[in-house]
Amino acid sequence: MKQPISITAISSISPLGNSLEETWSAYTNKQHYITKKSLGDNSAFVAQISETGKKEIELLKQSDNKYRSLDNSVLYAIYASRVAVKNAQWNANDNFGINIGSSRGATELFENYFEEFLQKESANTLSSPTTTLGNISSWIAHDLQTKGPEISHSITCSTALHAMLNGVAWINSGMTDKFLVGGSEAPLTPFTIAQMQALKIYSKEKETDYPCKALDFQKTKNTMVLGEGASAMCLEVGNSPNALAKIENIGYATELLEHSVSLSTNAKCFQCSMAMAIKHLDPNEIDIIVTHTPGTLKGDIAEFNAIKKIFKGKIPSLTTNKWKIGHTLGASGALSIEFAILMLQNQQFIPIPFDNSESPKQIKKILVNAVGFGGNAVSILLSK
Repeated sequence: MKQPISITAISSISPLGNSLEETWSAYTNKQHYITKKSLGDNSAFVAQISETGKKEIELLKQSDNKYRSLDNSVLYAIYASRVAVKNAQWNANDNFGINIGSSRGATELFENYFEEFLQKESANTLSSPTTTLGNISSWIAHDLQTKGPEISHSITCSTALHAMLNGVAWINSGMTDKFLVGGSEAPLTPFTIAQMQALKIYSKEKETDYPCKALDFQKTKNTMVLGEGASAMCLEVGNSPNALAKIENIGYATELLEHSVSLSTNAKCFQCSMAMAIKHLDPNEIDIIVTHTPGTLKGDIAEFNAIKKIFKGKIPSLTTNKWKIGHTLGASGALSIEFAILMLQNQQFIPIPFDNSESPKQIKKILVNAVGFGGNAVSILLSK
């Protein structure tokens, strides 16, 4: 890191709510926000945005004729970006950059358009422009009326943290001093869930208190659940007096894989990304790690093995939000950053119900992990 970078605002829309106050209140209770959703003749566990969030998105959709044709992945991102930029007191004349990514993009529209194509053998006029990944950041720029650079990308489940890497790189380059970054995902569609089920990683729990058992090392089967939502955060150069948190350092790595969805037993990519992020620090200075752990047998233990390799004798307190809100794919890293910031701000550790991690005596530094298909790991070190 060439210079300090502050996170001056963060906003989200998720199963936990659509304000920081609502989200923190949800984190401090012991319930999860996963429910069953009907998918044709079948059903699956999912985590949908809150009822208040659904109402806000419907209002946004009806506010402009052009927005009525947009996918929820775009609408969620617009909503979160509006609130974040407002809270940071940015304006369009700042010409800040925008990088909001997504793993799957416009899944609902794509599936609907393709089904229509199979029936009519012709494509809808808007089927291409409303399903491209670039559609997310460009619509945010349109909505906010800014003229800065726009970037959209997919690095699967580490997409949002790669957006943070891009924002940090642009700011460190001197080409801009502000960047809006984050991720958005609306994957609760029949085909998307079927893809996860085909990988045999989706939760098949029937009667259970916790459909997703992320970070539970006693589980005997995969319990991943998909969730939806978006989070956007404002990055600014320097130590801002309005900072919610500071990005102290970043780490990233990619490992060679046996196949496209594998992760080595000891998650070498995570070992490299975490080592890079904590760099010359004493590992004992890290108070909490917000893990990626999606609730799968191999994924959870691989990350834990990597943590043990890096932190050796003293492992920081471990936690995750996926047992509450499922895996939001490309948005998950940004929602984990929000989770970390809320713990920093409130000086309260939020444990998971099936882990015995002790609460740290103080919360000064939190490491946030994310990894995607292809072994693309990112670790972000946050501090007060």
